[in-house]
Amino acid sequence: MLVPPHGGRLTHRQAMAEEAAELLSRLEDSKALTLNSRERSDLEMIGNGAMSPLEGFMCREDYESVVEAMRLSSGPIWPLPVVFSVKNDDPRVQPGESVALKDESGTIRGEMVVEEIFEADLRHEALETLGTMDTSHPGAAYLNFLSGRYLGGKIRSIRWRDTETFPDYRLDPRETRVLFRAKGWNTVVAFQTRNPIHRAHEYIQKCAMETVDGLLLHPLVGDTKNDDIPADVRMRCYEIILEHYYPPDRVAVSVFPAAMRYAGPREAVFHALLRKNYGCSHFIVGRDHAGVGNFYGTYDAQMIFDRFDRDELGIVPMKFEHAFYCLKCGGMATSKTCPHDSDKHVFLAGRKVRSMLAEGKTPPPEFTRPEVAEVLMRAAGKGDDR
Repeated sequence: MLVPPHGGRLTHRQAMAEEAAELLSRLEDSKALTLNSRERSDLEMIGNGAMSPLEGFMCREDYESVVEAMRLSSGPIWPLPVVFSVKNDDPRVQPGESVALKDESGTIRGEMVVEEIFEADLRHEALETLGTMDTSHPGAAYLNFLSGRYLGGKIRSIRWRDTETFPDYRLDPRETRVLFRAKGWNTVVAFQTRNPIHRAHEYIQKCAMETVDGLLLHPLVGDTKNDDIPADVRMRCYEIILEHYYPPDRVAVSVFPAAMRYAGPREAVFHALLRKNYGCSHFIVGRDHAGVGNFYGTYDAQMIFDRFDRDELGIVPMKFEHAFYCLKCGGMATSKTCPHDSDKHVFLAGRKVRSMLAEGKTPPPEFTRPEVAEVLMRAAGKGDDR
C-alpha cells in the first residue's frame, strides 16, 4: 500500500475539459491578477494536489505559522510559505471577490476566491526561511522584488495540456500513484535534481534502489537560476542514462513543475513532503540539497529532518554522504566506504562542469557517462552534430 498524502487527503482543485471551459467563461469579465513565474508553478501544484493539504494561497495565519514554526496553523509540518504577491498594476480587490489569475502572457491559469489581504514582513520572512537577506541569494533577491502585500484564498487551476512543457512526463500525484500501483510498487524512493545526472547521482540512486520497490526520477523543471543547464537538455540526459544503465521495470520518470526557492534545509523538507503526495515512501537527501553558494552547511539539509517525528513526516529521508569516483578504488564511493585521500577523488561541481563545457572540454567518464557528456557538449555547441 502506498503512503497516504500529507494531511491524509490528496486535494484536487484543477479544472479540465468541460469544467475548464465553464470556468474560463465565468472568469472572462472578472478582475484579473498577474501570476509571476513562481506563483504560476505553485498554482499548478496546489491544483493538482502536489501541495496537499493546501487548497489555495496562504492567508496570514498559515503564513505566519509556517515562517515561525514550519507548520500550518492546523498543525501539519510545512516549512515554506506558498503565497500570492500583489503586483503594482493589479486592480484593487476585496475579500469575497472571485478573481482570474493570469500568467505574464495574459493567459488565464485559474481562479482565486480572495479571503484575506495582508501585509508581510519580507525581511523577517527571508531571515527565517532562507537564513539571509543577502540579495546574492536568489530567494532573497526574489523577496526583495515583491510588494510586501499578500492575497490569500482558495484556488481553482486550469490545466492547459497543449501548452505544458514535457507533456509525456508531466504526471500529477493521482497519475503517479496509479502508475506505482500498476507496477506493483509499495515503496518508492524519489530523487530530486535540477542538474544533469552524473555518476554520483547514479551511485546514490542505485544504493537506494536496493532497499525499495522502485525509483521515481523527479527532475525539477520550474524556475531555476539563469546559469543552470536548461531543463530540456537535462531531460535528454535522463532519458539516455535510463535507457542504457537502469532496469526499466524499476524506474519511473516524471517532471516536478515546482520553482526553486534555494531555501536549503527548509526546502529539503518541502521537497520531501511534496514527494509523499506523489506516493513516494522515501526521499534521497544528498549533499547541500536545495542550497546555493555558501549559504548553508553541506549537510544542514539532512540534519533538519531530525527535528521532526518520523511518523509525522510520513516519508523516510535517505541521507547520503558526498559521493565521488575514487581513482584508487576504481569506482564510486563516499567517505564512509573509501579510505583514500581526496587527491584520488574525482568530483566536479556544477560550476566547474559549465566552465568545461564553455571551453569545449568533455567532462571525464569518472564524472558522467560518455552518452551524457555527448548530450551536454552538443547543447553547448561543442559536440559532433553528425
